[in-house]
Amino acid sequence: MLAPPCLSTAIKTAPHQEEMEMLLRRELDTALLEETGHFGRGWISHGKTYNTDAGRVFVKMNHRPEARRMFLGEMASLEAILQTNTVRVPKPMKVINLQDKGSGLAMEHLEMTDIIQSAKLGEQIADLHLHNQKLLEKMKKDGNHIGKGAGQSDLQVVEKFGFHTVTCCGFIPQVNDWQSDWVAFFARQRIQPQMELVEERSGDREARELWAHLQLKVSEMFRGTRIVPALLHGDLFGGNIAEDLSGPCVFDPASYFGHSECDLAISGILGGLDSSFSTTYHSKIPKSKGFERRQKLYQLFHTLNQWNHFGTKYRDSSVAIMRNLLH
Repeated sequence: MLAPPCLSTAIKTAPHQEEMEMLLRRELDTALLEETGHFGRGWISHGKTYNTDAGRVFVKMNHRPEARRMFLGEMASLEAILQTNTVRVPKPMKVINLQDKGSGLAMEHLEMTDIIQSAKLGEQIADLHLHNQKLLEKMKKDGNHIGKGAGQSDLQVVEKFGFHTVTCCGFIPQVNDWQSDWVAFFARQRIQPQMELVEERSGDREARELWAHLQLKVSEMFRGTRIVPALLHGDLFGGNIAEDLSGPCVFDPASYFGHSECDLAISGILGGLDSSFSTTYHSKIPKSKGFERRQKLYQLFHTLNQWNHFGTKYRDSSVAIMRNLLH
């Protein structure tokens, strides 16, 4: 949820600037620390690019108490995607504790522009989603069990749904406990926690009753669907997609191993994946029966997440999806 660190606009001097610069010099182990004028600002966090002894570094910052957990999950997500060698992401460096209880995430600076090679991105995201499946097929062919991935920080063959650490979509933590059943994982560890937050904050009776009915029908939407755990970006929409000189790149992931279709849903709400993306993506991963209906279910997670982040203006879209899926 952060715009690309590529816009050449000066950012206002923050309080305690000198202390911040001293901290960053120490944490980045650099004598040179010079602002470049590149910055990124999104719904949740903001950041700046610095010239350092090791080259340009982008430092993303957030001053919430939960920022460290959020950035540790983002760092793990970037590392996991990086290891697949499928789609470009900025290489993460370290999570930094700031003076005011907030945190920062230092990463490679990429010279980003708006995405123009949508077809190539579609191919690369399909490759990302197929990466674990290909490892599984190779493992079975070789008869060599090289690990299930559960509880491991290194990307290995994964046969369950989840992730080895907490990740956050926005600042809300996602439950990533490993599960063998995708439908149970998505209902219990994606939708249910969001519904509980809605209940806690607004006590919305209609939303609660709709979900009570809908969760009984979720399994029907997956009848006959083969689901292999795929490494997901987790927040794949136009705001987290860009391009550098090497081609498309993505950032701000909230990764876990899940159903590949799930990664396509948020763009249906916020945009960013056009028809050329879809054409190349689905040439590698064809749509299966019930795809459009499941997209609505997956979009429900994101509308609930927006409701819990930004308030009741996202209530109507969440309720409308649940009503639609019940008919």
